[in-house]
Amino acid sequence: MTPTHDTDVLIAGAGPTGSTLAADLLRRGLRVRLVNKAPHAFEGSRAKGIQPRTQEVLEDLGVLREAHAEGGPYPLAGIHLGPVTAPWKMQQRSKPTPDVPYPNILLLPQHRTDAILHRLLERLGLRIEYGVALEGFEQDADCVTATLSTGERVRGKYLVGADGGASAVRTAAGLGFVGETDDSDKTLIIDCAIDQLSRDRWHMWPRASAGACPLPHSDQFQVMIRLKPGDTPDLDHAALADRFHSLTGLKLRDITWVSAFRPNVRLVEHYRKGRVLLAGDAAHVHTPAGAQGLNTGVQDAYNLGWKLGQAIAGAPDSLLDSYEAERLPIAAGVLGKSSELYQNLSNHRVAGLKRGDEERQLSLTYRGGPLAPTDAPATKTLHVGDRAPDAPCTAPGTGRLFDVLQGPHFTVLAFGPDATAALPDLPWPTGGAELRRYAVRGGRGIDSAHLTDHTGRLADIYGINGTEGTEGDALILIRPDGYIGGILTADWTASFAAATRAFTPR
Repeated sequence: MTPTHDTDVLIAGAGPTGSTLAADLLRRGLRVRLVNKAPHAFEGSRAKGIQPRTQEVLEDLGVLREAHAEGGPYPLAGIHLGPVTAPWKMQQRSKPTPDVPYPNILLLPQHRTDAILHRLLERLGLRIEYGVALEGFEQDADCVTATLSTGERVRGKYLVGADGGASAVRTAAGLGFVGETDDSDKTLIIDCAIDQLSRDRWHMWPRASAGACPLPHSDQFQVMIRLKPGDTPDLDHAALADRFHSLTGLKLRDITWVSAFRPNVRLVEHYRKGRVLLAGDAAHVHTPAGAQGLNTGVQDAYNLGWKLGQAIAGAPDSLLDSYEAERLPIAAGVLGKSSELYQNLSNHRVAGLKRGDEERQLSLTYRGGPLAPTDAPATKTLHVGDRAPDAPCTAPGTGRLFDVLQGPHFTVLAFGPDATAALPDLPWPTGGAELRRYAVRGGRGIDSAHLTDHTGRLADIYGINGTEGTEGDALILIRPDGYIGGILTADWTASFAAATRAFTPR
């Protein structure tokens, strides 16, 4: 008889998206299986840019210090025009601010991002099951039963496909993947060393459609060579070295990874089918321009993790529908931006090299979605559905708000005497994620129920001071994924119950 094992969530795909989701679910005390079709972890540099918002996700998971230690800043571009090399600043380097602690993109090869997340999973007690593919599944009202390539049948409450652009989960679910793949447009990506090439520039040879980005803490570069239509590359290492030499006059060596990449621009028609959900490249694939794909996938997982946890604890099933409602428009917008940058690069336009605030993904918002009604109260600076900014404040063991928010819990901040008085009476179920309650006060003094806004910056950043209609009193509810889940200015207990009904267990 084929064995059947129970779990809460079966995840297919152990890349950055699947690994982030697994880590988030494990810290919620859920049972997780993580299978990966490939026999080992990914070995290339492919997606190498970690945007500011994704760095905040990594900090919440407790691994940002590792990422910063293994990564580095993006170098200036060096554009080679014959004998002249012109410096070019692709993006402005910004200084940290109280509300944005990590304003700049981090250069971190994908295999290192994977390794950091995999070490986290190991610390959390999870073993990734390599060489195990999903071959199909059946689902009913209560569970999903998946068949693995080992012959094992796994019964779980949910199945998540984070298994890339060729997702077996998406295919088995029968979900369309709308978009296009240009088979005539291919790019070689090569991880290698290059003799006599400086490591302080991201080198670009526009006339040769080639580039070489130095990877941090190594002698390696990520080389990209755009191929001409009909060009069938020889992936033999000596042939690749000869091709690069003919284009740039430089010698590459010690190749560790090669890929022939075709730009896909595709978006799944739905993120959910019953108890089956998709995340990352299984739901959307991008051009490489702008460093958006990996980041969007990690943030898919961050959005989905707490919702699965709450749904399993008894929250309304409609909460899982909000995953698609919030993330699909984000992916569609990112696809458009990535495609625009890639087209500019294809046409050798300087605009294709520029990076700005939009790529940092800090301004992404869920306003107008099912959990963020447009008619909800707002402060002078924030609406429900916006990213919850960091801010200086004093609490036991910390001097900033992000440390208070770190973890799988919800957080409510009370500004003003009336909101503070209402804190103990706010209704919250015993199941699901914990609610942590803090009164915000000025002046000095620290205890476990208070945050001290000794500089006044917390109230300023959150737009409380002088907000029309609040008179300094407001409750700010922050979701586990770091977005504003509610802004309440009166009728505290009843309005809090109404604002949280969509995502708390019944």
